[in-house]
Amino acid sequence: MFPHPSQRPDPDALLAQVQAQERRAARGRLRIYFGASAGVGKTYAMLAAARKLQAEGQPVLVGVVETHGRSETAAMLAGLEVLPLKAVSYRGRQLAEFDLDGALERRPALILMDELAHSNAPGARHPKRWQDVEELLDAGIDVYSTVNVQHLESLNDVVGGITGIRVGETVPDTVFDQADEVVLVDLPADELLARLKGGKVYQAPQAERAARHFFRKGNLIALRELALRRTADRIEGDVRAYRIEQSIADIWKTGAALLACVGPGDHADHTVRSAARLASQLGTGWHAVYVETPALQRLSEPQRVAMLRSLKLAEELGATTAVVAGQDVAQAALEYARAHNLSKLMLGRAGPGWPWRTSLIRRLAAAAPDLDLIEIGAPSEALAALKQRSGAGVVGGAAASPQNDSGEPDTLLRQRLLAYGAAVLASVAMALVATPLLAYLDLANIAMLFLLVVLLVAARFGRGPSVLATCVSVACFDFFFVPPRFTLAISDFQYLVTFGVMLAVGLITGHLTAGLRFQAQVAFNRERRARALYEFSRELSGALQAEQIFDTTRLFIQRAFQARATLLVPDAEGHLQLPAPDTSAAAPAQASAASHLGGLDMGIAQWSFDRAEVAGLGTDTLPASAVFYLPLVAPMRTRGVLAIEPEKSRWILIPEQRQQLDTFGALAAIALERVHYIEVAQNALVSMESERLRNSLLAALSHDLRTPLTSLVGLSEGLGHSEPPLAAAQQEMARSLHEEALRMSTLVANLLDMARIQSGEVSFNLQWQSLEEVVGSALRASASQLRQHVLRTVLPADLPLLRFDAVLIERVLCNLLENAAKYTPAGAQIELSAEVHGTWLQLTVADDGPGLPAGREEAIFEKFTRGERESAKPGVGLGLAICRAIVEAHGGRITAAPSPLGGAAFVLTLPLGSPPAMPEPEELTGQDDE
Repeated sequence: MFPHPSQRPDPDALLAQVQAQERRAARGRLRIYFGASAGVGKTYAMLAAARKLQAEGQPVLVGVVETHGRSETAAMLAGLEVLPLKAVSYRGRQLAEFDLDGALERRPALILMDELAHSNAPGARHPKRWQDVEELLDAGIDVYSTVNVQHLESLNDVVGGITGIRVGETVPDTVFDQADEVVLVDLPADELLARLKGGKVYQAPQAERAARHFFRKGNLIALRELALRRTADRIEGDVRAYRIEQSIADIWKTGAALLACVGPGDHADHTVRSAARLASQLGTGWHAVYVETPALQRLSEPQRVAMLRSLKLAEELGATTAVVAGQDVAQAALEYARAHNLSKLMLGRAGPGWPWRTSLIRRLAAAAPDLDLIEIGAPSEALAALKQRSGAGVVGGAAASPQNDSGEPDTLLRQRLLAYGAAVLASVAMALVATPLLAYLDLANIAMLFLLVVLLVAARFGRGPSVLATCVSVACFDFFFVPPRFTLAISDFQYLVTFGVMLAVGLITGHLTAGLRFQAQVAFNRERRARALYEFSRELSGALQAEQIFDTTRLFIQRAFQARATLLVPDAEGHLQLPAPDTSAAAPAQASAASHLGGLDMGIAQWSFDRAEVAGLGTDTLPASAVFYLPLVAPMRTRGVLAIEPEKSRWILIPEQRQQLDTFGALAAIALERVHYIEVAQNALVSMESERLRNSLLAALSHDLRTPLTSLVGLSEGLGHSEPPLAAAQQEMARSLHEEALRMSTLVANLLDMARIQSGEVSFNLQWQSLEEVVGSALRASASQLRQHVLRTVLPADLPLLRFDAVLIERVLCNLLENAAKYTPAGAQIELSAEVHGTWLQLTVADDGPGLPAGREEAIFEKFTRGERESAKPGVGLGLAICRAIVEAHGGRITAAPSPLGGAAFVLTLPLGSPPAMPEPEELTGQDDE
């Protein structure tokens, strides 16, 4: 019986699991020893497991192990091979760090890397040790490591709130979750405190200080709970994967994904970490989005950079990040949530002075009653600061405002002052212009002129200046035009209504115009990005040379991202190199890449190319570099590296910019691959045409040379038998002349046969016949070449009949025997053997000579290729090529390999087939029983 469809495994889940297993098979395995705090025995347990593996015969290399003066841990290192540390110079001091290149060169089966969250010294390849571990895993090396719960990125602030100590060294949760094994090393709080007092965790002074601060019983109990819960979350994921694989559950229900709204406040990182932690507990994915409104566009540069770094943190913690432009934060967040099927939305809790956040939550609740809203509490340090401000009596003051954290740059402040000044001057100027027109225009028309000014100011400078222009316009209208003039007094109550309506219309008009201006700017940016991609793809579609791709890419990167860029492509050996300098008239405008990118590091670029991973600015690999390195990964292989040096480093953090840049890189990679295959096709076409012409020439020359050579062979043979007999010296000359004429005749015959086989003009006379007869004929024909060698044949008596062209197979055997005799010294042994393997007959010609040139087992079968490049031995390198052509035409194959005798062996394989039944004797004689 077939299972019910609801009980069948999800094919997509199974496919994803199989693909994940294939990726893991190529990588090393990571085992993490996980504990609540230092001193629980993680390193000891790791060393104990390593010693057990070594006792079982598996080699183990110690990369880094921190004993912290613990004698028990140091004793466990005895007998294990330790990789020497590398000295790194930093500020005049020599620091000992892990030697990553040494480990990759050794390529051990297993390496021990203690303290996964360790920060490497400046100047190392990676800022963090977990990044070194990732490179070791990519190289196929198994790794054992250790980590404490306070070092997990998503729990860092929680542990800081419990213990009062924030740990600066953290590990992304994705590294922990993707580990192949997690071993929990647990110890009760009382036992750990006893170990601390006994000096088994830290030395005496350090132990006393730790007992007063971090190692308090309440802290240890809370940390132990966090470690157990985090381990349970991971085990739950393992169980879920097993249930999917085994189809245990009838229906699999996925958890609701989360959407974290990240704002410009002080606690964006806290919101991100809380969302990552909750998503991990629920076992679901999550998104982080920043909605950029017109008001948020006026944030200062440091605030925008901090906002983008929060998004970068979310991406490192496993989130899908995006920057969304919109008029209203609530509406944009809801649209994003519905578009991505996200049912839980998380925000930071509103604090004093943030009424806009409370309003946002209310609007979200009203607009989407089906959406779960989760408020994140403030971090512990923010609560402490709030209490301190409460004691000082400044709650709700300017310190609570999210826009008072940092000063604005002088340029931005100057631009805003100019915008507001222009708004005031425009209103006053309109008043001065309209004053002479008072005798000709009604007051209503003059009011319309002021509204026009408000509209123009809003369209040009935005919402803030338009509000100021509205207020100034109302004041100017009252002062210059409303009786009594040149005073702010009002004689008629009707003018109050006029002022109110004028103010309201001005504010609404300015608001709508500023909103439309913002939307137009957003649409313009989107259209600009789309147009840039279209133009870039159009330019690349017409590129036929790599140099055109270089120039186009540099030009469009500079135009779209305000950044300098260059393309680095590999040579034949896979080493990146700079593009050749342009010697055309446009060279001054397009300087060399070296002058374009002052911070270009070919070592980082080569690392990015070899591993097909981004590096440099804004990444986890050498982020201090001023250049961003993007590998150009095409469908077949990595085609190069795009090196980019932006004028402003923050744009590399914007998800939309990175997505567009990745698209640019993909288009450039595909264009480079297309150009490569165009060159391959052109070379193949030229090679085919050259081959055709060469075959035609060989056929013509061979045919014209064959007749005179035949005559020369006959004349030289007749000269040796002439009467009266020639003298001895003359007989030797005639014999040499005959042998050379025969060799030339054979050479011309090979050329002609090769040309005929290539052109398809050879017709095969396939007959069922005995192999022994062809072997005997070939031995007789090659007797002169083999007379100085020891020949041995091994042919079983029960060889079956084969269907082949006897003349051509004899030619193959003659060529193989002649080749063996030519490249072996006199007295060498040559063996011709045959045996049946399944449905194939294998015929081998082996010798005990010098053997085949290393790495040229296939090349020697090419036309005009010889075993020795420079040799006095006769021949032009066609014999083996003819052999392969004849054998493949018979449906077989021929290969070269080292000989069991110590020299070279040529193995000829032919299909057996089904020979016809032999006729009965009566049928052969034609007689019957009568």
